[in-house]
Amino acid sequence: MTAPGTRSEASAEDTDDLDVEEALALVRDAHREPRDDSTDDGAGQASAPAAQSSGARPAERHRATPWPQAREAAARAARSRARRAPVSVPLGDALGLALAAPLDALTDLPSFDTSAMDGWAVAGPGPWQVREEGVLAGQTQPGPLTDGEAVRIATGARVPADTTAVLRTEHGRIDAQGRLHTTREMLHGQDIRPRGQECRSGDQLLPVGTLVTPAVLGLAAAAGYDTVTVVPRPRAEVLVLGDELLTEGLPHDGLIRDALGPMLPPWLRALGADVIAVRRIGDDAKALQKAVTRSAADLIVTTGGTAAGPVDHVHPVLERVGAELLVDGVKVRPGHPMLLARAKEHQHLVGLPGNPLAAVSGLLTLAEPLLRTLAAHPAPEPYTLPLREAVHGHPHDTRLIPVVLRGDHATPLHYNGPAMLRGIAAADALAVVPPGGVRQGEEAELLDLPWATAGIGVCFT
Repeated sequence: MTAPGTRSEASAEDTDDLDVEEALALVRDAHREPRDDSTDDGAGQASAPAAQSSGARPAERHRATPWPQAREAAARAARSRARRAPVSVPLGDALGLALAAPLDALTDLPSFDTSAMDGWAVAGPGPWQVREEGVLAGQTQPGPLTDGEAVRIATGARVPADTTAVLRTEHGRIDAQGRLHTTREMLHGQDIRPRGQECRSGDQLLPVGTLVTPAVLGLAAAAGYDTVTVVPRPRAEVLVLGDELLTEGLPHDGLIRDALGPMLPPWLRALGADVIAVRRIGDDAKALQKAVTRSAADLIVTTGGTAAGPVDHVHPVLERVGAELLVDGVKVRPGHPMLLARAKEHQHLVGLPGNPLAAVSGLLTLAEPLLRTLAAHPAPEPYTLPLREAVHGHPHDTRLIPVVLRGDHATPLHYNGPAMLRGIAAADALAVVPPGGVRQGEEAELLDLPWATAGIGVCFT
């Protein structure tokens, strides 16, 4: 993240490394329709002007990966090298993780015949003589009933042997002689939950890969589990780059506030990661290399420095440590100069652009599918909604536009430039706008933000 114009990453993003014919096509498109400069990305907090596009390098356009393929590459990278041993954790620590072993029933559920209602356990046809003592939940096995006998019983209590049915409180009356009568027809076995009604010991309750939700925790506890075997959370480390970044106060004297340091760790947690460290490196190649080589994280996330300027150290450092570059630039706006590398055998690095919304784009394009796959979570089902307003597209690249969801439509938000967070802060999702744009009323694919669905993904702690 830098101030405008201080790094070459801004110009690389703006020009998209066009060749001559593509540049001419952009000029023609600009004359047909007003250009939305908010689609240009940069390394810092604001976009570089279009006039900086003269330094384009044609070869880099061919290295950039189309957006859908970039997401697939991130998931594939995690699948091909992930060897993460399952762990056994207490139920209280399992929320949001995926089961690494089937959840098999340890006992019959229920483990004994129980009353499904408050009322009376009765034996044989009525009327019934009612015992003085009642049966409560948690008590030991009560004595058996004989024909014509009844006993008060609470919901969840063990039914006495030879019980015919449970008569609900509202369906019974007691006469002056203390005998119980039913006020409606009663069926044999009524309101008794028989042993093993839900499952028998050894039955598979849930398969491997099931996401542990609050309901899963409840089922596991009911089945007698104290711990479950799960896929551990991927460990992530954030390296914040840039000498121009302030951690407090107002921007001043060419310095700007760091937006990514506060934003990325909770966002990564919302994506299911365990953020083990956040380090501020500045523009220091040696410090960056040291941090990368010493990191024990499954995923290293860097901010800014992904182009080829004098202080853009990510590529040179990756080369020096022998990393394998898997994705070097993505055909998406904002966020084009993002990258994905395999730093070690079981460790990946996602290099995010420095501009805040461009960084969000990189996070959802590369980090999200990689973390999801490492955590053994299923990919979300893609869905589309019509847009209430037209969104023009980039000539070559996908655009990601913040939207709010209202009813059966998605409304694009303004303030969607690469350096802006005002739009995404109010958004429910990002609309995926293909090259050429989307007309008003036309369907667009949506990427939900992890907290907008109010789902299990909201793991901010």
